Formats: sequence, C-alpha cells, structure tokens
Amino acid sequence: MRPPRSGRVPWAARAAVTAVTAAMALGTGTATADVPLGRPITGRMTYYNDRGFGACGTYIDPSTQDLVAVSAAWWTSPNPNNDPLCDGVFVEVSHQGRTITVPVRDKCPSCAATHIDLSEAAFQQLAPKDSGVVDGITWKFVR
Repeated sequence: MRPPRSGRVPWAARAAVTAVTAAMALGTGTATADVPLGRPITGRMTYYNDRGFGACGTYIDPSTQDLVAVSAAWWTSPNPNNDPLCDGVFVEVSHQGRTITVPVRDKCPSCAATHIDLSEAAFQQLAPKDSGVVDGITWKFVR
C-alpha cells in the first residue's frame, strides 16, 4: 500500500496506533502482575451509593456495604466480571490515623489511577460524608 500523497496518516492507522499505545499504558497482563500490591499510593477518595451490579458481577449496595471502586486503569480483562481484581484483591486506605481494608467490587470509569471511589459506608469510617472529596489519602492494593 502506498503512503498518502499528502503525507498525512490515514485516520484508521492513527486509531490503530492510539489503541496499541493505550493497551501498553494500561497493561495487558494479569491484574496481579500489573497492580502494585503493597505499594503505597497517595491520592484522592470520593464515595458513591448507587445500588446495582458492580463490575465484578455481584449485586452491591454501597450505602451499607464496605467496598471500593478503582480506576479503570487498573482493570486488565475485557470482561470485568472475570478480572483478577475481583479475585481476592482489597484496598487498604489510611486517612488521619484511621485505616480500613475493603474489597474491590467495582470500577470507577472517571477516576484517575490514584483516585479511589469508596462505598458511602466505607467512606464514613474515614471522613464525614459532607467532605465529599478528600485529597492526600494513602492507599494500597493488598491480598
């Protein structure tokens, strides 16, 4: 195939390069290999309380259950129900001298890699609900 005369890269080629770059950035191995187990991360926490089926395929009620939704950047399986994050991976969160450990049960599509979205029940164990967004927390993935 000849290169385009204008020297511009066709949109399909640009899309393919973008997809490969994104896959490399997000990791393509198993979550246990890509997730930095035990490495402290400084970031942000928010909370949510939407009931329904979480990314791990189980029914969740964040208003009453302790759980966490983590950034889409940490998920490695096309089907999140089968993602290794759903198989015994927890997040240990520390804020102002308090620490809780909660299971990963959901995905937060709008969260950056350092941002976790706790269930309302878990969030309230670390900060008042009216805080809404808390920066400067420390968290890590644990087994």
